Amino acid sequence: MRLIFLGLSITSAWGNGHATTYRGLCRALAARGHGVVFYEWDAPWYGGKHRDLPPSACDYADVRLFKHWSAARRELRRELLDADAVVLGSYFRPGIDAADFLAQDFNGPRLFYDIDTPITVRAYRDRGAAEYLRADQVPIFDVYFSFTGGPVLRELETRYGSPRAVPLYCAVDPAHHAPTPQRGAYRCALGFMGTYAPDRQPTLERLLLEPARRRPGLDFVVAGPQYPDDVAWPANVRRFEHVRPADHPAFYSSNRLTLNVTREEMRRWGWSPSVRIFEAAACGAAIVSDAWEGLDQFLEPGVEVLLPRSADDVVAYMELSDAELRAIGEAARERILKSHTNDARAAALEGELDRLLQRA
Repeated sequence: MRLIFLGLSITSAWGNGHATTYRGLCRALAARGHGVVFYEWDAPWYGGKHRDLPPSACDYADVRLFKHWSAARRELRRELLDADAVVLGSYFRPGIDAADFLAQDFNGPRLFYDIDTPITVRAYRDRGAAEYLRADQVPIFDVYFSFTGGPVLRELETRYGSPRAVPLYCAVDPAHHAPTPQRGAYRCALGFMGTYAPDRQPTLERLLLEPARRRPGLDFVVAGPQYPDDVAWPANVRRFEHVRPADHPAFYSSNRLTLNVTREEMRRWGWSPSVRIFEAAACGAAIVSDAWEGLDQFLEPGVEVLLPRSADDVVAYMELSDAELRAIGEAARERILKSHTNDARAAALEGELDRLLQRA
């Protein structure tokens, strides 16, 4: 099939989790024999040194950067003549206009890929629209793929009129996300990777910064952009503004423990595993995570993931032996590689398209 994606970014992983998701999915689709075209608004903050995958370097998708939607729309209209399906993603800048355009100009399978479902649904409830899709546009799409599973799927169908809402969680590439030699810069007792978010910061304070204050002789690492200048980092916390996706395995393999912290909206709905928790697990990391409903469907608490209630628990985890932490990491890796690879996600998307095309 020839598939067209309209997404936030595939060319830059700086400050977002979309790029690694699209890269993995599109690479897997290409490996399964499909042609992929990816449209991305040329955001200035994703350019220059923050563009870690220039379009010319992407060998599994034809990447189309555009500055003005009017020009992209003219090109896209021609592309649609040969397209088998179109996938519109959350946070695609002209998403609302794009949805109306697709409803009028494309009669094939239209799919929406929501990588931010809890945030999107809250916007539907509060304002009737997210900045990239109105609630009344949900029925335009034959399938609503969601990064979040569980109860929100029924909400999308019964309240907002989606013909079919199904989970399409983030995933990992087994060839890339695997245990690697440790790197000194990332070696620490506890590490965290994630863009700053106000609703995530209190948990980071409680489960990483407080343990760092209690264990001044140990090293801690926080990697990610956009942290405000007024964060009181303990002296034994090293900061990295950005870790390239190519270096993620080295990061997780160098953390004795890796912290996962979930955004408040995702935690409220549950069933919202982040790409970071899957990556860390695939690299054999011993994961310390906040708790949310549905987590046990992805990793078994106490066996494949550690769920602290306080800084005291985190400090206690640091006393576990290397063998105990290795066993947790290996169990998590085995679990994730069984069901949460990019190829599994590509197969799921392919299956939904097969169903739609056969019905047509």
